[in-house]
Amino acid sequence: MKFSATGHSYIDADSGTALDAWFPASADPVRSCLAREAGLLRSETVELTIDLDDAPTSVADAYLRLQLISRREVQPNGANLDGLFGLLHTVAWTTAGPMLPAMVDQLRGEAAKTGHHVGVFGLDKMPRMTDYVVPEGVRIANANRVRLGAHLAEGTTVMHEGFVNFNAGTLGPAMVEGRISASVTVGAHSDIGGGASIMGTLSGGGKEKISVGEHCLIGANGGLGISLGNNVSIEAGLYLTAGTKVTLPDGGVVSARELSGISDVLFIRNSTTGVVELRPGSGQGWSGINEALHKN
Repeated sequence: MKFSATGHSYIDADSGTALDAWFPASADPVRSCLAREAGLLRSETVELTIDLDDAPTSVADAYLRLQLISRREVQPNGANLDGLFGLLHTVAWTTAGPMLPAMVDQLRGEAAKTGHHVGVFGLDKMPRMTDYVVPEGVRIANANRVRLGAHLAEGTTVMHEGFVNFNAGTLGPAMVEGRISASVTVGAHSDIGGGASIMGTLSGGGKEKISVGEHCLIGANGGLGISLGNNVSIEAGLYLTAGTKVTLPDGGVVSARELSGISDVLFIRNSTTGVVELRPGSGQGWSGINEALHKN
């Protein structure tokens, strides 16, 4: 699939290093910042046509792919992101604009001449999503915890300790109080409880792309290393990896990877024996997210 877009790129004035690219969905790509006004950045218009099936080839190409995901025009895992990290530079994301980290002190000096303070809110290869894309119908309590390239469906709430990585996110209304790692998708009406974590391709999951179905609950401080179908609950505090031994209702024991994609069940740890057990669900899942909280 091909996309064409016109954007605006900030470039380090001394080295010529491209730091970012912004591709607004429905406005002219015009912006400015204190670092540019001080002569530490230059900017240029970028006109780009990319094929999502091919690997990205430039900073601007990488940024367009990430923004398409955050704008909900492409779903997570719907674009080739091979080699993306190698194209991007570590940037100091400041209140005066993006800068190479080595240039921050000079930026502060230039800003002081006009009575401005420069704050640095991150050193990373990717910025906050909300500095480039602001999707409708979502709430994000702490914008620093949602990276550009996150896909947040309408009705999603990301609470203060929730985290959503790039090329990952929600496909419907959902509550995110835990961590959604790269390549992970979460279905509608599911809840990722406080402190819960889902294993992604950048955090030990290899090439396995984990999905969580609809009406699922991962309890507080729980975790997940396999995919889930619909109407599945994981007990608070239980981290279910692919190798976790699970006792079935008939007494048999299997590795959790053999249950990947299962629906209508409950995973618990027996408080007497410590054994992880699978129990049949009601077929209706848990009670679901609070609709009043997700009318965003």
